[in-house]
Amino acid sequence: MTAFAQQYRWVDEKGRVHYSDTPPPPSAKSAQKKNLRGNTVGAQESFELSQAMRSSPVTLYSAPECQDLCQMARDVLNKRGIPFSEISVTDEAKIEQLKRVSGGMRVPVMVVGAQVETNVSADAYHRALDLAGYPQAGAAPGRSQVAPPAPTQPAAEAPPQQEPSRY
Repeated sequence: MTAFAQQYRWVDEKGRVHYSDTPPPPSAKSAQKKNLRGNTVGAQESFELSQAMRSSPVTLYSAPECQDLCQMARDVLNKRGIPFSEISVTDEAKIEQLKRVSGGMRVPVMVVGAQVETNVSADAYHRALDLAGYPQAGAAPGRSQVAPPAPTQPAAEAPPQQEPSRY
């Protein structure tokens, strides 16, 4: 039970460093509260994941009006345990950025390194992630990243939601 108790680091009058779960004595020097929450081995990202993240970071372009299809893209990434940044296309600057990246205004768009995936399908997203060297689902712990909060002010012309592929 002490693994989750408050931990302290302090130096005694002889210069020795102590770690304990009880507050240090008043004569202690350099007393600090520490967050020592157990072993982090295994909580580290895999080499495969960290290499893929470094060489091919993932960005998802979405819009507040894009509900089901954008959530499907998030779900693919979350289930595979892929960290990603999400850009909610809510103003003119982000619309222009989306146009530069994808050549259009439809969302969702997933960018994996230099690959731009505008085909809205789980298979297309998995192929792009596989080509970039991301680990398969189950190799990394799942994530639960959610949609960015909707803007509080009226958005500029929002990009239309893309129709699902029939292929």
